[in-house]
Amino acid sequence: MKLSVNLNKVALLRNSRGHQNPGVRVAAEAVLDAGAYGVTLHWREDNRHTRADDVRALAALCRERGVELNLEGDTRDELVELALELGVSQLTLVPVTPGEITSDHGWDLPRETPALQPIIARAKARGIRTSIFVDADAERIEHVPATGADRVEIYTEPYAAAFGGAQHEREFSRVRDTARAAAKLGIGVNAGHDLDLLNLPLLAREVPEIVEVSIGHAIVCDALYLGLHETITRYVAATRGEAVSAPCTR
Repeated sequence: MKLSVNLNKVALLRNSRGHQNPGVRVAAEAVLDAGAYGVTLHWREDNRHTRADDVRALAALCRERGVELNLEGDTRDELVELALELGVSQLTLVPVTPGEITSDHGWDLPRETPALQPIIARAKARGIRTSIFVDADAERIEHVPATGADRVEIYTEPYAAAFGGAQHEREFSRVRDTARAAAKLGIGVNAGHDLDLLNLPLLAREVPEIVEVSIGHAIVCDALYLGLHETITRYVAATRGEAVSAPCTR
């Protein structure tokens, strides 16, 4: 399991002040120096955090360092064209509901398959690995091959919310079964949303089908108390299935 660090919260903090501090590229360099496999940006149309210039800057950095940039976002033309222009490592298509605070559901397959197919085909022709955001629902995975996507990213918020509680086993099983169903079809498996130092090691140990996780919010929260380098060190250990201590952040 590899760690891609989502830097949207760094961009959000920068934007709240209207200047360039903290710098997204500087943060990217720091997490890569600490052992992260790659970085992720989710570029929303309202530019609430990541902006197009951030995507360009990190694409250049990732080329220099030989690491991966995962660009997340919806199917709007400007995002797709930027991904194709820059040749990002991975394009993760995520459905967006107007007014949402954060991503909260996967694509409705097969209903939305026609909207995804041409974008995925163009990205793959450019040599870009493609992924689509899906709910933890093993039965829906059979519809993924028709989209042409190389991978799925399993939405893990329900698992994270249930972790350690009465619904824990049910939500864990949904993630595990979805990952297994995808792997059987030759589809790569990513995962993300509300993963942290407490709930990540179990997935790393018990769901080996997951090859990559994208984590941002929890990393920034933990870094307030641990520092960024130590935080990344612990998350990398967690991706190996190691139990690590987590700071009290709430």
